[in-house]
Amino acid sequence: MMDALMWGGVSGSAVLIGAIIAIFVPLKKQLTAYIMAFGTGVLLGAAAYELIQDSVKEAGIIPSSLGFLTGAGLFTLLDMTLAKKGAHKRKRSDHLVPASSGLAIFIGTIMDAIPESLMIGASLIEQHHVSWLLVVSIFISNIPEGISGTSGLLKSQYSQKKIFSLWLSVFFISALCSWIGYLFLQDATPKMMGFIASFAGGGIVAMVASTMLPEAFEEGGPVIGFIASLGLLTSIILDYLSF
Repeated sequence: MMDALMWGGVSGSAVLIGAIIAIFVPLKKQLTAYIMAFGTGVLLGAAAYELIQDSVKEAGIIPSSLGFLTGAGLFTLLDMTLAKKGAHKRKRSDHLVPASSGLAIFIGTIMDAIPESLMIGASLIEQHHVSWLLVVSIFISNIPEGISGTSGLLKSQYSQKKIFSLWLSVFFISALCSWIGYLFLQDATPKMMGFIASFAGGGIVAMVASTMLPEAFEEGGPVIGFIASLGLLTSIILDYLSF
């Protein structure tokens, strides 16, 4: 149980690291684009190998397909709503986000964190150890989220203390959701677990395609494709080492 809290917190702590970078050590756009591209590849691998593939094995193709489409569709609908409020750049690395978008980015971050953390906790049930692939991929993707969100909050005249308080709440929410995933999914049927896993996988794929990859290519150019491929290869290696 404590492992679920700890690993959920580890994945959520990346937004705090992003906030520190945005405030104290701002990075060049190109370097952060490379980080995002690598994170994109790792996340795609996590969705494919850790979530969707396992879902099909455990629950079958129909529940997995329904879960995947539900996750991708729901994320897209919520993303469209939040985009109108300025949160469409929550996974982006640039510091040109509108001042009014900071709080919306924070809300969008929580929307991303909940299903991701639930699956971290759920991975402890069957495997008896955390899914390194999920933790690493979510951690990497959360860093640019913390950077862009902090930039918007600073432009909205939020104090550094208040900004860190907001991101600290994401840390605690991530840890709590991981614990909930571990505690309340203990007795879930294989089909239910498969649906939830593919739901998270669909949401991750939709998020990566609509937020991280476009910005990474815009700032980093054609080399982004190769760096994303390295991220995917990393996820394959992590998945192989987990056996």
